[in-house]
Amino acid sequence: MAPTTRLHLSGVHKAYGRRPVLRGADLTIAPGMLAGVVGENGSGKSTLLRIAVGQLTPDRGTIQCASAPGYCPQQAVVNDMLTVSQHLRLFQVAYRLPELRYAWELVDQFGFHSERRTRAGELSGGTRQKLNLTLALMHDPPLLVLDEPYQGFDWDTHQRFWELAARLRSRGRSVVVVSHILHDLQHFDAVHHLRDGRLHQEETR
Repeated sequence: MAPTTRLHLSGVHKAYGRRPVLRGADLTIAPGMLAGVVGENGSGKSTLLRIAVGQLTPDRGTIQCASAPGYCPQQAVVNDMLTVSQHLRLFQVAYRLPELRYAWELVDQFGFHSERRTRAGELSGGTRQKLNLTLALMHDPPLLVLDEPYQGFDWDTHQRFWELAARLRSRGRSVVVVSHILHDLQHFDAVHHLRDGRLHQEETR
């Protein structure tokens, strides 16, 4: 893989039984790129993401990733019995982080610091998603793969998300945002439409 590439998928195929989902998907993500992937429900977006981050093996095709990505799945990966603070400490150990300064900066950025002692099971859906996203970002990975990352966000948090995405891009981080509908197309360097099992790049401006 070229040193200017963070993620490269080539000819990726995946079927569930006799139902093909991906039919030769290609995707290249460069450093400092903010890319969108859009597609109808059931088009294979989550399958594509899980293959990209190594959670699922394709039937054929190649996947090259420069480093372990940060992955924010559509369903929150939180434990209802743990508080926000406990989640951060748990993932600090998992990521082997020396401190949690950046994690708390993200909590402040998304505006839920007052919920730090609240159990995840008592959080609103939007705040659970804020925590879900924080857990994916807190180790500051070079590549971020985000599945419907701002679902449940109010307008203010939605804007904060894009401010953060712009800062990440300016620092050379690569961000892939996946959704069934992509708004704010002006933020993206490239948008790819997943249709009939393949990715088709579209104009953003």
